[in-house]
Amino acid sequence: MPEAKIGVIGGSGLYQIEGMTDIEEVRVRTPFGEPSDAIIIGDLEGTRVAFLPRHGRGHPISPTELPSRANIYALKSLGVEWIISVSAVGSLKESIHPLDLVIPDQIIDRTKSRVNSFFEGGLVVHVSFAEPFCPVLSEILCQAALDMEARVHPEGTYIVMEGPLFSTKAESNLYRSWGASIIGMTALPEAKLAREAEICYATLACVTDYDTWHETEESVVIEEVIANLERSADTAKRIIRVAAARIPQRRECGCAQALKNAILTAPEKIPGQMKRDLAILIGKYIKQE
Repeated sequence: MPEAKIGVIGGSGLYQIEGMTDIEEVRVRTPFGEPSDAIIIGDLEGTRVAFLPRHGRGHPISPTELPSRANIYALKSLGVEWIISVSAVGSLKESIHPLDLVIPDQIIDRTKSRVNSFFEGGLVVHVSFAEPFCPVLSEILCQAALDMEARVHPEGTYIVMEGPLFSTKAESNLYRSWGASIIGMTALPEAKLAREAEICYATLACVTDYDTWHETEESVVIEEVIANLERSADTAKRIIRVAAARIPQRRECGCAQALKNAILTAPEKIPGQMKRDLAILIGKYIKQE
């Protein structure tokens, strides 16, 4: 099986990365089904990168239907330690304009129909999630965006809604009253699963619109969203190329040991098949039978 230390999950409008060389396409089977699509592995700026289109090529998978557990597990099985997630979002603040970029540092979960953990059915694990995005990777993305002269906001709270419909005006104004910065549909459960998999995860959020709250702007118009997505995707690709070359070889953040002291279930109580299925996640803490 080929390997890559860096994974890129492409959001709406980002289905491939130009400039990758020595490319191979890999299909990974997981205990959680098939990922969204085949994973493309190649060299990018001298670094081995695994690229996965979140919604599949041709965009056939809605946010609620995303096989997030399979996606994160598949990347983990390829040796991925860092995930750059690209996500299309709406702005909840006047100061965050369409075509801006946001590197969120906090998240609020408003999803309701998604499985958000690898651990269930006989295995209890409580992982710290106070800081949901890797600070090291977030800083790399932010600096790369600044170097590309993009308009980037280095922090913000990301509301993750269920979708696929956009917000009502009442919902949009509620989230603004909470101090949220942006709203989208895909950062969760990805961020939670990445933390459980001890993978560093950060989001490059591409702002496409003002959601529905803005008094002088039209409510979300899909044609405008698509046009802004295309422009943002080009910027995101350039930032990813710069960031990929700057990711350190060694991880010193807490993401790499997220499961340490987090597994509550006694090893002898964990079903054998579960130990085998989750060996790439828990194997360094729980011995297989």
